[in-house]
Amino acid sequence: MDLAVATFNEHKLQELRGILPDHHLLSPREVGLSDLVIEETGLSYHENALLKAKAVFDLVHLPTLADDSGLSVAALDGAPGIYSARYGALEGQKLPSEARNQLLLSVMEGVANRSCAFICCLVLMYGQDQFVSVQETCPGVLLDKPRGQGGFGYDPVVYLPALGLSVAELSPEQKNEVSHRGKAGQKMNLILNALSDILG
Repeated sequence: MDLAVATFNEHKLQELRGILPDHHLLSPREVGLSDLVIEETGLSYHENALLKAKAVFDLVHLPTLADDSGLSVAALDGAPGIYSARYGALEGQKLPSEARNQLLLSVMEGVANRSCAFICCLVLMYGQDQFVSVQETCPGVLLDKPRGQGGFGYDPVVYLPALGLSVAELSPEQKNEVSHRGKAGQKMNLILNALSDILG
């Protein structure tokens, strides 16, 4: 099935393609939306994912998948949360991932409670005012310093005790199995299969 994906983040797109291998995921550029800008004005992962899905669906009239995700740190009352990609931004200029990670670790220096969780909301819009939403988590512990070379974003600073590895130390296959996006994508795949007669 052809699905437009409402993200310009190549890392997310590649992960979603690995999680949903039976479907043809099209980037905004591949559906003629290279110049599209979507303001993430929602107050939750769901609101942001829904507005992104709707923005693309209204333009291309294809079933559209959107992701909104971030890292929630318990000791910071859930921050950076929906603002994860913009954490520490200066005058609208986003920091590189490494700088965001270092900023977060410096804010958390000496804090005993290191509990955190990645959160991902996926929204599939498949018709006018027709959509389904899935939200999943990947609980972990914030490290004192980055570990691993894989993944992207905050992956090097989140440790998964059950596996004894940081998210950045997981293979792509492992990550797709246990991550917030992987778990949400697995459920979304079941929904896509159930909707296949409608979506064609």
